[in-house]
Amino acid sequence: MTAPTPAEPLAGRFGHAFSDPALLRRALTHRSHGTDNNERLEFLGDGVLNCVVAETLVARLPGAPEGVLSRLRAGLVNQSSLHEVAVQLGVGEQLRLGEGEDRAGGRERPSILADAFEALVGAVFLDAGYPAARAFVLRHLESRIEAADLRQPVKDPKTRLQEWLQARRRALPAYEVVSTSGEAHARTFEVECRVEGLAHAVRARGSSRRIAEQAAAERAWHDLEAGT
Repeated sequence: MTAPTPAEPLAGRFGHAFSDPALLRRALTHRSHGTDNNERLEFLGDGVLNCVVAETLVARLPGAPEGVLSRLRAGLVNQSSLHEVAVQLGVGEQLRLGEGEDRAGGRERPSILADAFEALVGAVFLDAGYPAARAFVLRHLESRIEAADLRQPVKDPKTRLQEWLQARRRALPAYEVVSTSGEAHARTFEVECRVEGLAHAVRARGSSRRIAEQAAAERAWHDLEAGT
């Protein structure tokens, strides 16, 4: 049996059959693979994604001030959130990457996967318009919107972890860059986070030290909450 093309498994996973399969291929093509890549679709998808989430929050929170809405939206469309959605969709398996990026672990890189999800939103928008793109976004983010504590401003993972520890009179977390890799224009940072109460150090990667620290803090907080 012929192996499925990238369009076939993914169309089934997120429920959109592309009229123009070339848009899906482009959305899954990283710049390391060639010039016909997903950067422009990512730019478009970012705008559509923010619009859909903003529209949904405004409808659900008619009395919320702009500042609260902005913080909530930022927490819902950040790299960590979109990376998780992309992993659930199996996007990494379908990416078209250059040889070097593939060897360097690009299929698991949070920034690449988050960008690819935004590119998919842009591709659906071009293929079938805003209603289809809106349905696509809500299909994968609505549960996160519903699970968010809409009464409180969203805090970034480092702040949340710090406040969690302070509330229990524990020492603040220590972050350390343990490795860097990649070309100068596409560096990957691996950060280790050590926290009182965890027997093990937590590691995470990101396209900047700040992003890697936030990802490590997110994992540490979840481990603490789970009691591991």
